[in-house]
Amino acid sequence: MKVKKLLKKMPVQLDEIKQAVRNQYGKVAQSNSCGCGPSCCTTPSADGASRELGYSEEQVNAIPEGANMGLGCGNPQAIAALKPGEVVLDLGSGGGFDCFLAAKQIGETGRVIGVDMTPEMVSKARLNAEKGNYLNVEFRLGEIEYLPVADNSVDVIISNCVINLSPDKHRVFMEALRVLKPGGRLAISDIVATAVLPEDLKKDLALYTGCMAGAELISDLEALLVDSGFTKVRISPKDESKSFIRNWAPGTAVTDYVVSATIQATKALPELPPQPARSHDD
Repeated sequence: MKVKKLLKKMPVQLDEIKQAVRNQYGKVAQSNSCGCGPSCCTTPSADGASRELGYSEEQVNAIPEGANMGLGCGNPQAIAALKPGEVVLDLGSGGGFDCFLAAKQIGETGRVIGVDMTPEMVSKARLNAEKGNYLNVEFRLGEIEYLPVADNSVDVIISNCVINLSPDKHRVFMEALRVLKPGGRLAISDIVATAVLPEDLKKDLALYTGCMAGAELISDLEALLVDSGFTKVRISPKDESKSFIRNWAPGTAVTDYVVSATIQATKALPELPPQPARSHDD
């Protein structure tokens, strides 16, 4: 099975990767610096970084100070098509930036759940929620491979530059399928590979925690999503993203291999049982 082959390709130990990611983003939460790239961002500010990623001025200014940490590689809000009353789950919610933007779209009748594996990030996001009086947003500590979320309870899953950090992406997508309601959808911005990364880049933990070395080939991601049970899979690479990815790892050739992309997919509705044919006497 192709999924098993993908898991065997991992050049460093799974627990080592998770601990490195947790440590990196724990430091980011405590220092208020951004986490893109091994040396953090070179953009002037988190707000400036978000504008470059596709967020509007209105979106950047609409959330509590400190929630926008410049973490991301795109704007999942642009493809999520959120509706009032929906339940939204953010994988790797960080300081809560995308959660707070989603909360404004789904309104008081909707609910937003943010999940992050870094205790410092969850604490920071909860403080930001209190600061902004977001009563319909909650943050839970947990891993995206083992979501602390009930089956069939979520309408939309968003995520911004997080799934590439997981050493077990198949498990992430299986969990996403489990918690989505039938007909629910994925709306994700992430880093993907357009060519096979050299082994020296794959083994570089700094590049991994910087959202680059863990990128999966587009064709492999499509296979993982389909194997997990998703339909209507669509991955759209953004070549223009190389301009900011180049700043994440100056002096490397990483932009020869990775770009940002939007990832969309749907959990199929259950098939209705065939209806008996009606006789002419009915």
